[in-house]
Amino acid sequence: MKFPQYRPRRLRKDEIFRSLVQETHLRPDDLILPFFVRPGKGMRQPISSMPGHFQFSIDLLVKEVKEAKSLGIPGIILFGIPEKKDELGSEAYAEDGIIQKAIRRIKEKVDGILVITDVCLCEYTSHGHCGVVEGGRILNDETLDLLARQALSHARAGADMVAPSDMMDGRVGTIRKILDENQFEDLPILAYSAKYASSFYGPFRVAAESKPQFGDRKSYQMDPANGEEALREVRLDIEEGADIIMIKPALPYLDIIYRVKQTFNIPMAAYQVSGEFALIKAASQLGWVDGEQVMMESLLSIKRAGADFILTYFAKEAARKLDRGKSFLGPER
Repeated sequence: MKFPQYRPRRLRKDEIFRSLVQETHLRPDDLILPFFVRPGKGMRQPISSMPGHFQFSIDLLVKEVKEAKSLGIPGIILFGIPEKKDELGSEAYAEDGIIQKAIRRIKEKVDGILVITDVCLCEYTSHGHCGVVEGGRILNDETLDLLARQALSHARAGADMVAPSDMMDGRVGTIRKILDENQFEDLPILAYSAKYASSFYGPFRVAAESKPQFGDRKSYQMDPANGEEALREVRLDIEEGADIIMIKPALPYLDIIYRVKQTFNIPMAAYQVSGEFALIKAASQLGWVDGEQVMMESLLSIKRAGADFILTYFAKEAARKLDRGKSFLGPER
């Protein structure tokens, strides 16, 4: 049999060659770690569907943030559980709200780590929706002012970047306007631009105590069947002033990550969400997969599709592995 002159296996024969020609690289500074913060002191409440993750009180959160920094993770994103909830989610934009307090404490105690804040009302509203509700409808324009107030309160507390995740039309432009009017023109916006109405959010809604009390979020989050619409959503957010755009979830939407990266010349994040994390953890605990290898392969796939960085609950585990091995070359067979 005559073989071609080019034999791909020549460059696969050992780890050194594989490392030399590896196209996609994953590093700790590609990862952002989400945290859930709640009122109280000395609180470290386990999240049953997300092994290794907890709701932290602010005092213990600071210790966790320090550990993340020591692992080379460049940033965190904060989600809050308030003291009380109401129809308008008023604790979301209170100057002494849980996230505002957490930002100030982290900034006092930890240097050199990026603090990103989720801007949305769902954790703070008694009905669990991301906007103002009237007659069973989630109102778009009436919600924008509250989101802008929330973003501004985070900026005043010291946030390094705000991340609107609500999927209301026009929220990026509204937030950009209020930040600029209050001398926060240098504060970037990470927009959840294509956030799908996904079934993969279940564990998060338990962790953030944000499950809708009626209906669903399909009237404002995107239909999983749509791809062209994602490009329109991203374009709108860029035009309104988004500095970075994000696709959520990640693994079921790798095609969207790829298409967006090929279409727009702008930094892009992807969120490997709670359901993606929980599925890998559960299969690993049952012995069905090598959890560490699947974790790394999944993160690599998100980077390969085009994400510049990844929000992931695996951030600490992945950073530890990357620190041990310096790079991920895939499982040996």
